Amino acid sequence: MDFYTLSDKGIEGEIGRRIKALRLRKNITQKELAEATTVSLNTIKSLESGSGKLSTVIAVLRELGALDQIDNFIPEPSISPLQLARMQGRQRERASGGRRKHRAEDDAEW
Repeated sequence: MDFYTLSDKGIEGEIGRRIKALRLRKNITQKELAEATTVSLNTIKSLESGSGKLSTVIAVLRELGALDQIDNFIPEPSISPLQLARMQGRQRERASGGRRKHRAEDDAEW
């Protein structure tokens, strides 16, 4: 799926749909999931309809045993050995502030 073609609401809806599919695959009701994550049933319903909070997503993924999927969601950026040597072991803490349009190729730099 190309998430760049979706609106933010479309992406939220897709995440909600996938969480619902995972819940159903584990054969857990919305009520059981709400009780296990200590959130309300309405919160679970909102999440599955694509309008939940990030903290709710984390709690639900934890309960469904899918926290490891966060690495697929946002992988840890890797640094090339050349960049690491240039930075002398320091970790980058801020962006350079250049005004340019974000491109997918920019992600490859890190």
